[in-house]
Amino acid sequence: MPPPAVEKSFCTTRESATLLGVSVGTVQLWVESGLLQAWKTAGGHRRVLRDSVESLLHKKPAVVSVAPDTQASGARVLRVLVVEDDPSLLRLYETQIGRWPMPTHVTLIDNAVNALLHIGRGGPDLLISDLQMPGMDGFGMLELLHRAPEMAYTTVVVVTGLDSNDVNARGGVPAGVEVLAKPVPFTRLLSIAQNASRRLGSAPQAQ
Repeated sequence: MPPPAVEKSFCTTRESATLLGVSVGTVQLWVESGLLQAWKTAGGHRRVLRDSVESLLHKKPAVVSVAPDTQASGARVLRVLVVEDDPSLLRLYETQIGRWPMPTHVTLIDNAVNALLHIGRGGPDLLISDLQMPGMDGFGMLELLHRAPEMAYTTVVVVTGLDSNDVNARGGVPAGVEVLAKPVPFTRLLSIAQNASRRLGSAPQAQ
């Protein structure tokens, strides 16, 4: 009888990208950031630990809701991603964004790692994120996303309980990211979302 097959303990970057449903470039970015564990062969090729890929694969899925009548209007839907670890705030975001006048699809995620995995499969039109979260915080997530090609057409907004001095003391946020203070200023967020929605006609849709 032939010996039993032994599953590899590592993947190539392309294999990892296929398993995770993201681009090879995104896998390389996650390796550089430490989100995926990997090493380089003598020939300079990356090998990603299969356990770290499996760990990302088994993250719980995002909670998704679609605002009423978004599909029937014929207008392009504004894809909104909210990253916030407070469940009550996530529910508030879902309720308030569901009342926005433009066609909107909102995805709610409670941690930065799941958000990175979600974005790796296609960036949103509008990202709203907290900064203080367990595990990887918003600072680390935004630093990674600042270099991610999936975010080329994404408007990014931070909503935080930190004051400006605290934000700056912790390294700040990437250029172009607007920082808003909690409690969540939904009137300002609506204005930002309307501007993002108006730009959809000139930006290519993510594949």
